[in-house]
Parts: sequence; structure tokens; C-alpha cells
Amino acid sequence: MWELTQTPEQHVRWDARFSAIIPTHRRANGAQEFRYERGLGLHTIRGTGVSLGDRRGQAGERTSALAFDTNDPLSPLGAGRGYWRYVPTPEGVRFLTGYDYAPGWGLLGRVLDPLVTRRFVWWLTAWSFDRLRLWAEDGVPPEETGWWRSLRPGRRPRAHARRCRKRPTRTGGRTIMQNAPASLTEIAA
Repeated sequence: MWELTQTPEQHVRWDARFSAIIPTHRRANGAQEFRYERGLGLHTIRGTGVSLGDRRGQAGERTSALAFDTNDPLSPLGAGRGYWRYVPTPEGVRFLTGYDYAPGWGLLGRVLDPLVTRRFVWWLTAWSFDRLRLWAEDGVPPEETGWWRSLRPGRRPRAHARRCRKRPTRTGGRTIMQNAPASLTEIAA
């Protein structure tokens, strides 16, 4: 799971939020700076980011923290941050994520974000994670569970966002970003 999510070439195969992730510089603390792209046909959104993987969790838990930004006026997402948490269980690995971002598109983006954009990004994230699950558990390459292949009739495996829990259970009023790893503060500064 770690290799499929932490290797840029593998990551873009299953994560529909990116069409390219290009490492640019490794910081002294091990954090990886990168450029990212999301091709949309007529336009490609480009941005930058930094991520830091941390393998020092209790009971084999691992985390990966991310900060990202773009100057692209057509991007519906502005600056943001997030994390992935890999929790070993008797059944395998529980893969958790949390993220937040500032909406792009100015006032229009702030209005559309809670109604459309944020819901779509949550759906796209869950759908992508199910593609990852199919690859990690069943060996189904992500290219076989892409948009158009998933729509074709037949008995082939299909990725479904509904297989992923979209929101974590609430714990004492904590927000999703309050569960972020400490390494997020190292890269977001």
C-alpha cells in the first residue's frame, strides 16, 4: 500500500485527482517537493506541493502529510493540506484521509464549494481510493477501472465511491484536520 501511494508514477495511475506528479526537490528533513498537474482536455491545472511520509507510528501505523497550492485561476481548489493514515488491522490496512483547502474562483468558488465542488472532490477521492483497493487487494490494474471502462457492461470489477466511508465518525467534536499527523506542521510552515 505504501509503495502504491508514495511512488509518483504509481500514484497517478489510481488517483483521478492527478494526471502527473513530478518530484522536484528533496528537503533536508526528507520532505519531497513536487509539481502536479490535472489535465482537463482544454486546460491543464498545475500546482506545487510538498509531502512527508512518516513511518514511526505506534503499532505499525504510518502517515503521509501533504501541503499544496496553485496560482491557476481556473482551479476550483486553492491552497490546501491533507494527510493519509495507514493503520494495520487483522484484515489488512485501513487507509484514512483528511484534507482541507481554500476554494478557488473567488466569490463564486466560495458559494459553489459547499454545494458542488467539495462534494465532487470527496466523491472523486472515494472513487480513486476504491480503484486503489481493487489494485492492492485483487491485482486489478487501475487502468481497467477507469471512467469509461467502468461504464461498459460486463462482469469486470468496477470502482465505486460508495464502498468508501465518506466521513469519519465524529469523536468528541474533533474536525478531520485535528487528526492530522504532527509532520503536517513540518511542511506547512
